[in-house]
Amino acid sequence: MARWRWMTAGESHGPGLTGIVDGVPAGVPLTREMINDDLARRQKGYGRGGRMAIERDQVEFWGGVRHGRTLGSPVALLVKNRDFANWAKSMSPDPDEADRVVTRPRPGHADLVGGIKYDHRDLRNVLERASARETTMRVALAGIARALLRPLGIEVRGHVLSIGDVRLKERDVSWEEIVAAEESPVRAIDPETAAAMMAAIDQAKEDGDTLGGTFEVVAFGLPVGLGSYAQWDRRLEARLSAALLSIPAMKAVEVGTGFDQAGQPGSAVHDAIWWEPGQGFSRRSNRAGGLEGGITTGMPLRVRVAMKPLSTLMSPLGSFDIVSKEPFLATVERSDVTAVPAAVVVGEAMVLHVLADAILDKFGGDSLPEISNRIDAWRDHVRGV
Repeated sequence: MARWRWMTAGESHGPGLTGIVDGVPAGVPLTREMINDDLARRQKGYGRGGRMAIERDQVEFWGGVRHGRTLGSPVALLVKNRDFANWAKSMSPDPDEADRVVTRPRPGHADLVGGIKYDHRDLRNVLERASARETTMRVALAGIARALLRPLGIEVRGHVLSIGDVRLKERDVSWEEIVAAEESPVRAIDPETAAAMMAAIDQAKEDGDTLGGTFEVVAFGLPVGLGSYAQWDRRLEARLSAALLSIPAMKAVEVGTGFDQAGQPGSAVHDAIWWEPGQGFSRRSNRAGGLEGGITTGMPLRVRVAMKPLSTLMSPLGSFDIVSKEPFLATVERSDVTAVPAAVVVGEAMVLHVLADAILDKFGGDSLPEISNRIDAWRDHVRGV
């Protein structure tokens, strides 16, 4: 059973989003500002639509934190939807006649299959929860994981690799470059590539189209030995892939150089092992992306994610009404051209959740000092192997 257990609830236009994490050790420094910083990062990005101008996400603590530190009990969070004032009647939980009924499923969304699965004929019952708005609470809860991992020397950050057919030239990227990419409107480390990405977004907007892309999330400072080869569901790349593919619109995940390895000889794929006194074992390259046999190697963890173009098009595709069966052109619920830069922050969140669980699984402990001491002892042991 996972030690880091978390869950979200709430609808896109409901009163707010709620979440809870169980398994948070005591003594983790945590403030609203720490979480709000990541919530603000999620709302940035060139190519976003009008919803980002409405919402200014702010978290509220509803349990588990006192005077800036976690208590060891479950941490509960709330993020209110400012737009709920305009949806109070439409999203009321009380028995009433529904308005703003949706019967026209949009291609590429969960509308139709969700309506069939749950026997809804008002598809708003589907799209309100299937909306990427839910990822707001994933990011908020991951702020707790970030607060746990940072004192242990573990940092997680991401950047954009491509938008549409504009791609960053393949090379190793440093922690400093990834942090600096936060200043880019598209979270790209290279200004020239960023400018080309923004031009592609502008053209897609003019064409009434949308763009997908790829991004990379990197974790620095991980100890050797997280994850396991012993069972399929304990392999860390399996847990990371499941978490990242759970994000709406994500379609593929690779670890390290991933898909490129399928077309290369083994001599160009695997990482030679190095050993030196006082430092122990290491690698001189990191094509494996920090994982071998489902276990962290101590090198930076690198995972890459492919996001499809957003499903809502300003030049809509055809569909059929679920009730009348009449054909129509799909309605537009929002007007984002791309959300790849924002998806980076959600990707970071899912990696943070997986790593927090992996740390607790490996080292245990009920308080941050206890976990920190155990990790320090483990690092000393590994250096002496």
